[in-house]
Amino acid sequence: MFQKVLATFGSGGARIDARLLDRTAAPGRPLHGEVLLLGGEVDQEIKGLAVTLLARVQVPGEDKTEDLPFGSRQLVGREVIRAGQQIRVPFELTLPWETPVTSVYAKPLAGMAVGVRAELDLAAAVSDPFDADAVAIEPLPAQKRVLDALSRTGFIFREAVLEQGRIDGASQQLPFFQEIRFAPSPRFVSAFSQVAVTFLTSAERTDVVLEVTKRVRVSKTGGFGGRGQDFLGMFTVRPDVRWEQQLEGWLDQVARPRGIFD
Repeated sequence: MFQKVLATFGSGGARIDARLLDRTAAPGRPLHGEVLLLGGEVDQEIKGLAVTLLARVQVPGEDKTEDLPFGSRQLVGREVIRAGQQIRVPFELTLPWETPVTSVYAKPLAGMAVGVRAELDLAAAVSDPFDADAVAIEPLPAQKRVLDALSRTGFIFREAVLEQGRIDGASQQLPFFQEIRFAPSPRFVSAFSQVAVTFLTSAERTDVVLEVTKRVRVSKTGGFGGRGQDFLGMFTVRPDVRWEQQLEGWLDQVARPRGIFD
């Protein structure tokens, strides 16, 4: 009886060990893994075993983050796990097309925290065991083309963030979006303080939202203030588009001075 009581508090109870079988993944593609279910010192009733995609997202207007779920799959329903029993449960979880990119050419993007959490729901337990693993999500070919174009034209990666909310006028599926932020190239450093790119991808197309933070000219002498104006542009990636020319053309247009106070 004492062992059963301890198991309800997590001591000597069933445990799980989750691991990913794919070293890298991509938006819209399946992610493979397995969960090892380990029986404890006594038989226990399982209410369920599930895996969930989680992303650490910045809460708008607040200096805090939240781990938001954006996809899940139930692996096991109500069963009994015997004492000392070991069960290996494979899983396949399809990533949403708007899943954030966390790695480019095997180099992690600073600021990203996206992973898979496996959680065991035990009957009569005060706390349920869980295990989480980070996922290396590489960009799709269309996304990589845009990132490569920015790099080739002199933009330098600064950070990546996930923001809770929606982009006005955009077709968006998830309740958050990713911004991959770049320091401007030498050509635009006097006009811009930052350029951010967001991918809104579906099975049919990849839309790219560019947000440019423009420095504000505040005097006739050519000085700039710290406050910036944000400009948004949206494009669809097409095979016949040379991204360097399209990007530079739009950035040139935004960089043009529009008067003393812009």
